[in-house]
Amino acid sequence: MKRFFLIFLFLLQPALAFSAVKTETVEYKQGESVLEGYLAYDDATQDKRPGILVVHEWKGLGPYAKMRAEQLAAMGYVAFAADIYGKGVRPQTHEDAAKQAGIYKNDRSLMRERAKAGLDVLSGHPLGDGRLATIGYCFGGTTALELARSGADLKGVVSFHGALATPSPGDAKNIKARVLALHGADDPYVPAAEVEAFKKEMTDGGVDYQFVAYPGAVHSFTVPDAGNDPTKGAAYNADADAQSWKAMQEFLKEIFK
Repeated sequence: MKRFFLIFLFLLQPALAFSAVKTETVEYKQGESVLEGYLAYDDATQDKRPGILVVHEWKGLGPYAKMRAEQLAAMGYVAFAADIYGKGVRPQTHEDAAKQAGIYKNDRSLMRERAKAGLDVLSGHPLGDGRLATIGYCFGGTTALELARSGADLKGVVSFHGALATPSPGDAKNIKARVLALHGADDPYVPAAEVEAFKKEMTDGGVDYQFVAYPGAVHSFTVPDAGNDPTKGAAYNADADAQSWKAMQEFLKEIFK
């Protein structure tokens, strides 16, 4: 019986660790616009820790970005999933998502301001130690890179299958962070020319960056809801998902060591 109990406790350990993660819905503003983000942190300790801003995909802040914030909190960070679109703006169709994402892709200043508003919430958390990074998925990857180009005080930026182009490549000189771009090698939405332009931008701007392309992976390779048919241009790839998450973990350890 004692041996069974010890095995049970061993199996339960991950769940017990994860149960310490506290989550909160946080209402905040950018200008006159009301936003609603999602905060996650481990409240089992009061130790100061780095903060990670998570930026959502093109359908807005939802379960996926919140799940990533919770994972980061379980790893020992304060994580805040920002809301770029605004409270209650959660597109349900691809068409509506494209319209919302287009607003910010066509107004990079607004995109940067919305991301900065989320970063301000995160930087003000009492458990934060002042060191900050941001990660983003698809639309969020683009946003994370734009936040870096704005000169935000970040240690690192990670883009997962995000668009890499910007109307202001010269702003790369403002980047203070190290950059990690995790890309699907067969992503039809981010063509080779865009990739090469991004690399040139980073090099010309003197940015410490890494670019990793996963063979066979297309757009949205970390998102299970993207389906499993890569011929559609967007599909989940379990290997690329696992490898990119591990790459991000190592990157965060390095920038915060």
